[in-house]
Amino acid sequence: MPIPPILVRMLRDHLAAYGTAPDGRLFRAAQGGRVRSTEYCDLWEAARAAVLSEEDATTPLAQVPYSLRHAGLSLWIKSGVDPVEVARRAGHSIAVLFRFYAKILRGEQSRSNQLIAQELNKGG
Repeated sequence: MPIPPILVRMLRDHLAAYGTAPDGRLFRAAQGGRVRSTEYCDLWEAARAAVLSEEDATTPLAQVPYSLRHAGLSLWIKSGVDPVEVARRAGHSIAVLFRFYAKILRGEQSRSNQLIAQELNKGG
């Protein structure tokens, strides 16, 4: 999957700092093995506590790992990435994408009008 250069740099920095497990996995448990499903929630809570303020840690912010996926897709859509491309990268149909993410596009009338005006002014 193609990713923006900034994400490539972040991934390379992570690999340089932490490497991979012997089998090539990016994330591993403290003892080097697989992160077991029974440990995953505890690890997630510890990570939230380490990076969020005390106030934010008491909110639903990044409460579950899926929150990161939702935030990423929302960022792509709000940034103007073609929804067909967002759906493709997410492994969704466009219908599924719009069913779950259309609400983030509300209030974008001004931006939409600006984009339409830019296109109409190109001919002029």
